[in-house]
Amino acid sequence: MLNDLAARLAAERLEILGGFVCEGDTTLPAGTRSLLMLGPAEPGFWAHLTAQPEWDGGADPVDRWSRRVIGRMACDLGAKALFPFGGPPYQPFYQWALRTGRVWDSPVRLLVHASQGMMVSFRGALAFKQVIEVPPAADRPCEGCSKPCLNVCPAGALGAAGYDVPACHAFLDGDAGGDCLNTGCLVRRACPVSAGYARLAQQSAYHMSRFHKAGRTA
Repeated sequence: MLNDLAARLAAERLEILGGFVCEGDTTLPAGTRSLLMLGPAEPGFWAHLTAQPEWDGGADPVDRWSRRVIGRMACDLGAKALFPFGGPPYQPFYQWALRTGRVWDSPVRLLVHASQGMMVSFRGALAFKQVIEVPPAADRPCEGCSKPCLNVCPAGALGAAGYDVPACHAFLDGDAGGDCLNTGCLVRRACPVSAGYARLAQQSAYHMSRFHKAGRTA
């Protein structure tokens, strides 16, 4: 089954970002014994995604694609598909990620992944009723790091004290916010692990525009 899943994920430019084995977890569907968390695999994810039928000018193309692709995998493998969108209430992806041993809270509280840094994002998860192999735990990359994420935010909106979301949106409204808005959050990019991950600026710009638009209309 895992070989089948790996092949399916590779074809959709997705990968397993972490997982854990559990028993009787009330945050998961009844009977779940293993959870695998899925996200983009670079290089190649954005080009693949934007060539899909969901990229049709309609609303929420990334989420619609995720539901179709991951939902089909779940059906074929006898698993349950779970998603970080579609709420409220929302699934506790942040807390699940911390349980994998491959994702941690960074010094600025954004998640940081062993190989993707602060560019990590989740498109969904698969809950299985059997115990399956999960990726091994890794060393937290923040240990021994100079932690540039703490002081690099040009808006002073993201640091050790947490995230001042209104200040971030106010900064993005001005001319000085163009770099973050068009190429991605500077704090995320400052992470040394993020720097080695091949996420395209176009992808970051898309998600930043969605985030900023939501903040304006909230």
